[in-house]
Amino acid sequence: MTDTRYLVHGVFWEGPPAVQPAEPDRTADDGGGPVLRLQSPEGEFREIALRRGHRLGFQVAEPGRFCLGHVQMRQAGSRSHVLCASAAPAIRGKQCERCFVLDESRLMHDFHRGGRVTPGLREYLMQEHWLYVATFAGGATKVGTASGPRKWSRLAEQGAAVARYVARAQDGRVVRILEDLVTADVGLTQQVRSAAKAEALLQPLPATALDAVNARAAGDVRALLARTAVDGFEPVDEQWSRPAHADALYGDAIFGNKLRHAYPHALEAGQHGFGIAALSGANALARLDGSDADFVVNLSQLAARTIVLGDFVSEVPAVQEALF
Repeated sequence: MTDTRYLVHGVFWEGPPAVQPAEPDRTADDGGGPVLRLQSPEGEFREIALRRGHRLGFQVAEPGRFCLGHVQMRQAGSRSHVLCASAAPAIRGKQCERCFVLDESRLMHDFHRGGRVTPGLREYLMQEHWLYVATFAGGATKVGTASGPRKWSRLAEQGAAVARYVARAQDGRVVRILEDLVTADVGLTQQVRSAAKAEALLQPLPATALDAVNARAAGDVRALLARTAVDGFEPVDEQWSRPAHADALYGDAIFGNKLRHAYPHALEAGQHGFGIAALSGANALARLDGSDADFVVNLSQLAARTIVLGDFVSEVPAVQEALF
């Protein structure tokens, strides 16, 4: 057990994309290596693996959220993370006021409307981008964008159940114009709340239903793109491969007489420890010591909180299993 206090930056998916589900060598480790990224008081980063079979134990060290710093875009489209100079409380989401103003990544959302950008951000935005349609466990569907290097991992971190790429754009300006067109004409949202994603995983829709919802929405988007006057893109029809790490979360939520439950403890305080049976985006299927029940834990609630790692355990709640 360590007394080092870490600031949680969130769940990240790195590594190679998942293979197609039909591949015979598809394993539980397929699709990158999901990690919980932590920052020490000295600014050094540490990553805790969130693969199936791993255990996560921590204690929330103090109440509230603290600033995660800001991003500076460099030449060649790379980015660097700058620590918050004062380790201030988070005021705007996961940032203090100063870091929010200095954060260059937020400028990308207005680039296609003529907003100003720094040279480094402009170089990032001028690379190839992809337009996708993603469907989550309960059927909620959104349109979104990903840069070329983040084509697969962007959807893995979002926690999609099914997704399809519908267009390849020459740059970030064109893809965001297309994204806004889809929202205006097809009605697809550009955001699904993390709480809604976690709740839907308690009883996800069948795989065939989710695929049908996604295919229908993607078809509507392609029909719109076929008649748009926007230049600088080509339509595509390519399915995203979901990581095998997530598969157990998308099986039936009821196994015999066993229910899946929402994790009963708030992550804003207290001690927590559990084994990880599956992970989709930032949502873990957790096993608590002393219980054979399954729990869905929304780890995105840890972002910008300060924790101490250790051999902690979660208190087992009194849950009533289904009697059918």
